[in-house]
Amino acid sequence: MAATTPLADIGWKAVDFSLLGVDGKRYSLADVRGERGTLVMFICNHCPYVKAVMDRIIRDASELERHGIRTVAINSNDPTTYPEDSYENMVEVAQRLALPFPYLFDETQAVAEAYDAVCTPDFFGFNAQMELQYRGRLDASRKEPAPDDAPRELFDAMRLIAYCGEGPGEQYPSMGCAIKWREREALAVSA
Repeated sequence: MAATTPLADIGWKAVDFSLLGVDGKRYSLADVRGERGTLVMFICNHCPYVKAVMDRIIRDASELERHGIRTVAINSNDPTTYPEDSYENMVEVAQRLALPFPYLFDETQAVAEAYDAVCTPDFFGFNAQMELQYRGRLDASRKEPAPDDAPRELFDAMRLIAYCGEGPGEQYPSMGCAIKWREREALAVSA
């Protein structure tokens, strides 16, 4: 089921975490923090919305690094119901795509809950003070990539954050597959 992100809670402080990366190391927010800003994104392996733009995510993350912005990707989906999103498959995807950023497994889903992540992809752009300045889409892509000349909304927003400390006033919500919550969530919703 598709979901869209809510409006950004501008100024909200990033929540710390300690998550296992596909390289076998644990990462905290301090480990992935950029000098001028940090992009925290919730993605997964199976989502067609993510697959449609993964090459653009990789391109933008690589280019943003040159502007002092570091990127981290987090997979919070329940691998019991979506085996493609298992840790082992994350390792394979990260190696195959040569991801230029840490790809972390939120096994308990506590980080997704703390960030109020709703879909994949869900992008959180923080300034150097780790205050949220952007929660919007990558570009106009959906299950198919937008035209090559589509505005690079996330990239432009993060560059603005890098040099001004603030994101754009106009932000469009990201759309993607809803986070796949563990059974306890499904039971709570049906009760």
